[in-house]
Amino acid sequence: MSLANHVQYSDIQVGEQLPLLKLAAVNRTTLALYCGASGDHNPIHVDIDFARKSRMPDVFAHGMLSAAYLGRLLTQWVPQQQVRSLSVRFTGITQLGHIPTCSGTVTEKFEENGEKRVRLAIRCANQYGEDKLLGEAVVVLA
Repeated sequence: MSLANHVQYSDIQVGEQLPLLKLAAVNRTTLALYCGASGDHNPIHVDIDFARKSRMPDVFAHGMLSAAYLGRLLTQWVPQQQVRSLSVRFTGITQLGHIPTCSGTVTEKFEENGEKRVRLAIRCANQYGEDKLLGEAVVVLA
């Protein structure tokens, strides 16, 4: 069950954590499916020979796949129409077998344009705690 309908501005405190989003390990099928869904068919993500010619040990995940996971982190917390901004920076490569875990922390509560909003520090890391994406989001709460 989604918590989306239960998040109230008055109940949220700075420092509060969003529910973790832990995903399945990245595998070749995940990458092939993401290629089709995103239209990003860069061979570095699906062709091991191409990846090795590019001096990588194997194919690796699209950075935007992890960004999409961060979007899912937000939309499991609030409905999509309440997301006002989402920005990320790529900090590492997600290799095959990595298990992405997305987290978020409330860093600020404020009002803007007549809306009650919270700013979140968000991150996608692997099972070893290595950051792959760091970012920030702003969402509206009732």
